[in-house]
Amino acid sequence: MRNYTVILGTICLCILTYACIGKSKDSRRQRVDQNDRPEMKIIPGADRVSVYLPLLEGKKVGLMGNQTSVVGDEHLLDVLLREKVNLKFGFAPEHGFRGDVERGEKVSNDVDRKTGVPLYTLYGGNEKQDSIVQSIDVMIFDLQDVGARFYTYITSLHRVMELCAKHKKELIVLDRPNPNGDQVDGPVRTDDKFKSNVSFHKIAMIHGLTVGELAKMINGEKWLESGVECKLTVIAVENYDHSMMYDLPVIPSPSLPNPLSVRLYTSLCLFEGTDISVGRGTDWPFQVIGYTNPVYGDFTFTPTSRAGMSKHVEGKGVINYGIDLRELSAAEQKFTLKYLLDFYNKMPDKTKFFARADFFDKLAGTDALRKQILAGKTEQEIKDSWNDELRKYKQMRKKYLLYKDFE
Repeated sequence: MRNYTVILGTICLCILTYACIGKSKDSRRQRVDQNDRPEMKIIPGADRVSVYLPLLEGKKVGLMGNQTSVVGDEHLLDVLLREKVNLKFGFAPEHGFRGDVERGEKVSNDVDRKTGVPLYTLYGGNEKQDSIVQSIDVMIFDLQDVGARFYTYITSLHRVMELCAKHKKELIVLDRPNPNGDQVDGPVRTDDKFKSNVSFHKIAMIHGLTVGELAKMINGEKWLESGVECKLTVIAVENYDHSMMYDLPVIPSPSLPNPLSVRLYTSLCLFEGTDISVGRGTDWPFQVIGYTNPVYGDFTFTPTSRAGMSKHVEGKGVINYGIDLRELSAAEQKFTLKYLLDFYNKMPDKTKFFARADFFDKLAGTDALRKQILAGKTEQEIKDSWNDELRKYKQMRKKYLLYKDFE
């Protein structure tokens, strides 16, 4: 009888354990399913129209935007006009208001062809900027950043904040997820000697912030001229945290056409201080790497002129030899120096590798990285040298986070 009781008890325990395991699996499955429900999807700030429209009522409004400034499938400009917002002008960043201008090319003042709204540029300077901003009550900023310090949309953010602070105008940032927001890495720019459009802020190269969080940091750290603050409102993203992967609904620039290119960009953009091609002028920008010497690999490609990629194309019109990264998983890509070090080590004449050393240092925000590569340092040795400054930056960053961190 005792044995029967023990057996029966064991059976009951197994059934109970199995039920608990099943319940746990069901709970995990339920959480996944909730993420697929429409009400749990990531909602960028621009899509929260009912939140910010009341802030624009009866006011003259300016918009800093481009092709990524969308509400669902519509451009924000069109939505604002349909909602009878008194929109006076648009500011355009690098790549222009519709995103069809090449990197580094002049963005001219223009008129939006669809709506007739006047367009002006902040990229490269504009003497009319002061009078333009003085004519409005509130400025909207809506650009999709990609989370790297050398991506110039955050430089445009700073300039807008400067103008708004100077003329006591309110700035509303419509926040968007950072597609590389699950990491903080690279050297922190500490020396103003390396300040430029591609290294404007004293932040990590892979900064781990949304535009809204960076705007709060700019204010909080007194980085605006004379330490003034911009009157700032951030319309936050709903259902987002920094551990999430986010596929951009609209490409942010001609050379970043898909999620893989956006994820690899953080590692490959440093090649722009060299003559190595990262695939501009092909169907796979920032997904292939090569140079005009077979020593770099068996994979070949020939860059040509393409829309948004015609004037600044490394290796244009000749066969480039290198590596193909197109089959990599976008979600698994994080910042690395391995590609840069690999190509440097393969170069027969290493004195020619940093063809644009000054620009490389601006991209890196320091000349230390270039000097470490020239000295033959390993990736781990180089990364270890960043630890102290990265630790300080991460502590500062946490003060301005609007969303749960990835750590």
